[in-house]
Amino acid sequence: MNAIYSARRSRPLKLWRDTLGMAFAVLLSLTSVVAHAERIKDLAAIQGVRDNPLIGYGLVVGLDGTGDQTTQTPFTLQSLNNLLTQLGISVPPGTNPQLKNVAAVMVTANLAPFTRPGQAIDVTVSSMGTAKSLKGGTLLMTPLKGADGQVYALAQGNLLIAGSGASSGGSRVQTNQLDAGRISGGAIVERAVPSSISQSGVMQVELNEMDFDTAERVVTALNANFGQGTATALDGRTIAVRAPSDPSAQVGFLARVENIDVRPALAAAKVIVNARTGSVVMNQLVTLQNCAVAHGNLSVVINSTPQVSQPGALSNGTTAVTQQSDITVRQENGSLKNVQAAATLPDVIKALNALGATPADLISILQSIKAAGALRADLQII
Repeated sequence: MNAIYSARRSRPLKLWRDTLGMAFAVLLSLTSVVAHAERIKDLAAIQGVRDNPLIGYGLVVGLDGTGDQTTQTPFTLQSLNNLLTQLGISVPPGTNPQLKNVAAVMVTANLAPFTRPGQAIDVTVSSMGTAKSLKGGTLLMTPLKGADGQVYALAQGNLLIAGSGASSGGSRVQTNQLDAGRISGGAIVERAVPSSISQSGVMQVELNEMDFDTAERVVTALNANFGQGTATALDGRTIAVRAPSDPSAQVGFLARVENIDVRPALAAAKVIVNARTGSVVMNQLVTLQNCAVAHGNLSVVINSTPQVSQPGALSNGTTAVTQQSDITVRQENGSLKNVQAAATLPDVIKALNALGATPADLISILQSIKAAGALRADLQII
């Protein structure tokens, strides 16, 4: 009797556990789906919403004897004379002062979209002469121009240099860069760049990476949220979106567009090789097919030894020095090794490590495997 009662009591408990386990599995699957989804804000940008680079030429003063050497950088002295003339100070002709606390610099900045006159932006100041350090310097008023030659901001202020250093008696110790610095909020915007995000009620969304599958998924997500016909893919990167005609409603519309979640398509299998540093980077979609690899190193060593030739007695000859060359060619044995097929990134790494090749040798091996058709990835050399 007690056994029957226990069996009946355990059935609801087991059913409850099974239901909870299924619900937990569904929750995990949904969580994984949401985790892989990305916002349109992270996948694309709105056409017309972009930064504009600015550049200017100026002078930094107040240096502690670490400025330009005017004998080697005559443009620094010329710029200073022009500045003094604009301030009403006449410089006698032929004057060539040896200033050590002035440096010619290039000033750069980025003008963010929708920045209005009166707002402050950060600037970067970099020496272009022989200045040893810009530490403690002050940038004089410098106009910053755009690509069209118009002045969009004025920069001025004290530099912040992250590096430090000291020198004495021909010895020098330095940490980080001393000839470049930054001025936080060092430029005041004087002119705004007109930005148009909508033309005739249509705005364009540009994907960061060209992908037809991702473009189609973005179009599907936009049409599902705003109605069929709202978005149309023009190509693998550009998507045309119908926007509200009222300018005051466009900001809220764009905010909703950017926060829509989209699961992007998987990236193409790629292997990136940096020929300068020997770095090899591959993504998780790289696979290998069965192949055999043999790799050996060939080295040629040339040793030259001077040989002195003495003439015979009473021969009136002269002593001559000749070079005796010894050439050795070494070929290391490279056994043929079988590379197993690998369907996942850990398997690919394990298969390549089994070859025992150095990163430099691995580059040539990957090229050969790609040429043989056994590497299922796009091999890019940068």
